Amino acid sequence: MTIEHTTTAEALQRPSSNRRWWIAGLLAIGVLVNYFDRVNLTVASPLIQDEFHIGPAEMGILFSAFGWTYGFLQIPVGMLLDRFGVQRVMRWSTFSWGIASVITAFSTGMSTLFLSRMLLGVAETPGFPANSKATGYWFPRHERGLATALFDAAAKFSNVIAIPLVAFLMLHFGWRGGFVATAIISFVFFAMFWLFYRDPSADKKLSTEERTYLKAGGAAQEGEAAANAVGMLGYLLRNRKVWGLSIGFAAYGYAFALFIFWLPDYLVKEMHMDILKSATFTTIPWIFATASDLLIGGWLIDHLIRKGHDESQVRKTIIVFGMLMGLAVVGAGLTADPYWAIFWITVSLSGLAAAAPAGWSIPSLIAPKGGAATIGGIMNFLNSVTGIAAPIITGFIVGATQSFSRAFLLAGVMLAIGIVSYVFVLGRIEQIPDPKA
Repeated sequence: MTIEHTTTAEALQRPSSNRRWWIAGLLAIGVLVNYFDRVNLTVASPLIQDEFHIGPAEMGILFSAFGWTYGFLQIPVGMLLDRFGVQRVMRWSTFSWGIASVITAFSTGMSTLFLSRMLLGVAETPGFPANSKATGYWFPRHERGLATALFDAAAKFSNVIAIPLVAFLMLHFGWRGGFVATAIISFVFFAMFWLFYRDPSADKKLSTEERTYLKAGGAAQEGEAAANAVGMLGYLLRNRKVWGLSIGFAAYGYAFALFIFWLPDYLVKEMHMDILKSATFTTIPWIFATASDLLIGGWLIDHLIRKGHDESQVRKTIIVFGMLMGLAVVGAGLTADPYWAIFWITVSLSGLAAAAPAGWSIPSLIAPKGGAATIGGIMNFLNSVTGIAAPIITGFIVGATQSFSRAFLLAGVMLAIGIVSYVFVLGRIEQIPDPKA
């Protein structure tokens, strides 16, 4: 099935229009805005701890607040996306991002910060499952790697832009200023999404030539599932491929969450940097991660598939290789030199970044008709559970040992579990049959 789609698409001349890439760019901007919302709290952590007298363990709990709602709503929101579509659900979602950021900016203590971050989790829940579903509609299989890497790389690149910018704003205007700026950016994106996003069947600017190219290349079919939402969920939860994908991606999510939430604090407290220097050093691994995401997780995968290599083997090889590189996080826990620490973290994040878009491309590749967002929801639910656990566990480990070494070692163990799941549980990356009506 995979080889047939790829050969057919390559036999066609690439269309002169590029509407699909404009849509990919829009999705990437949305993820960039999402992560502006999320990293604000990371950068503000030392300032918030001082103002509200919050310790590392409490800060870890606060870091996890976003994940409670974001994670536990993934499956129902995935079902909503498969039922009502990307356009309708994401319009509501993008407006809510700005509201949540406004509330965060005016928080008065631990309880209001926690509630506002939970609200942000609700608002941003549809993002990645929606992007995975939309990319399936808008791209042939042999272009899915780079298209997915664009929105996934935006999550990494946001740390390059957001962390130093927000650190600068906080030093001059206080930590609340960063949240106000993010709210404004979120409302601007809401307007952009409302004006420009449509599914291919409803997009009047999509040429007939490009529409034919998408169909011939194996773009996912639009329309509702053969089973109802609950029936589809039950069917997918009984499928081994879904569990192999989800457990593997959850392991990635644990390590990624550790870096997102604790990297600046690690550099300040264990490497003895000031907040501005830590923000500058933090950008280094994220720059390399962004490049790795686009070049290895995106371009290289598509290039190898176009050359005729087995699609399943290509994607799984990149995933496993990337997660093996991710094990370099253990090295950061064994050094007291900030430059070696950044080196090991850069290697780890670059590997994880290469694996991530390959992982996010899989839901639309294996899903039965109308089930891509539900698979994405299941996968991101487990990813979010580990994303909740990582900052809490790290906070308690650091509080008890006054060191990050054991926290980094635990992240390495989680990645090893993920590698085993991808290799032995997922199996071939191929479409799951439609459930019987």
